[in-house]
Amino acid sequence: MNTRTLGAALACIAAAALVGCDPAATEPTPDTPTATEPATAAPAPSAAEEPPAQPKAVPNFVGMGLQSAQDTAQAEGFYSLKSHDSAGRDRLQALDRNWKVCSQNVAPGKAVPTDTTLDFGAVKLAETCPAADKREPEAAAGKMPDLTGESVKAARNALDSGTSITVTDAAEGRMVLMESNWKVCSQSPSPGTALNGQPVEFSAVKFDESC
Repeated sequence: MNTRTLGAALACIAAAALVGCDPAATEPTPDTPTATEPATAAPAPSAAEEPPAQPKAVPNFVGMGLQSAQDTAQAEGFYSLKSHDSAGRDRLQALDRNWKVCSQNVAPGKAVPTDTTLDFGAVKLAETCPAADKREPEAAAGKMPDLTGESVKAARNALDSGTSITVTDAAEGRMVLMESNWKVCSQSPSPGTALNGQPVEFSAVKFDESC
């Protein structure tokens, strides 16, 4: 390598060293974007509270078919609906079109919020509405209530859930399957007897039969 070539090489090495050690070379240039801190997420707005339900006059449902009463109530904005057996037999209103409304828990024309629960007392279409809803029996003060004439289902519900109950057909020795369709003819223990966990026995017939 001649002297001229060696000199040029040394000059290039020296220039590279100077550039590598230059502090300005490590600083970002104005054109170089710098990393920015992540923006703090704004707190999510709290869910707006639902406005209170507005009062509305309750229609008169008495005499309507149960299904029609429910449809009318929903059309008026009442969606919380219940129904019960006005005869006190604790039957389920499985097919609403087979039942008619005898009573309602909110008087017709009374203005209440639309989220109020409306409860309809009903009987089957072929039955006559009672003058007032028949209340289901209850065991009072730990004593056996008089359950004669009550549906077997209502009689069972009047006693502690742990009570051992035997039900027999008072007429023909049939199996008592749909207890809401059977009425109590006799009971043991007798009304007023203290209940202390003893078994209970009922004899029963269907509601359209005589004991």
